Amino acid sequence: MTILPRCPSCNSDLTYEDNGVFICLECAHEWSRSAAVSETEAKVYRDSAGNILQDGDTVTVIKDLKLKGSGGTIKMGTKVKNIRLVDSDHDIDCKIDGFGAMSLKSEFVRKA
Repeated sequence: MTILPRCPSCNSDLTYEDNGVFICLECAHEWSRSAAVSETEAKVYRDSAGNILQDGDTVTVIKDLKLKGSGGTIKMGTKVKNIRLVDSDHDIDCKIDGFGAMSLKSEFVRKA
């Protein structure tokens, strides 16, 4: 099964291909296959609200996260400054005051 790219205009995943041109069902934006290939080369990291994350951003944890091994919990609303984005299972490497260095998934944070 072929995975179609998201619409670069409205970020909708309701797209289809017609003769080498991708078309969005929601906003009717059209773009070529070559434009879609260049966009998929660079991975885009998004938070839980769909905002694009970048290195150095400050994020807020949106739910309590239990830590494996230490038995602690990162509480909802904890601010994490100066994040670093990595290409692994957990998208964010950071240091959290009182917990130290750790990795977080971008789906559990919101850009501050």
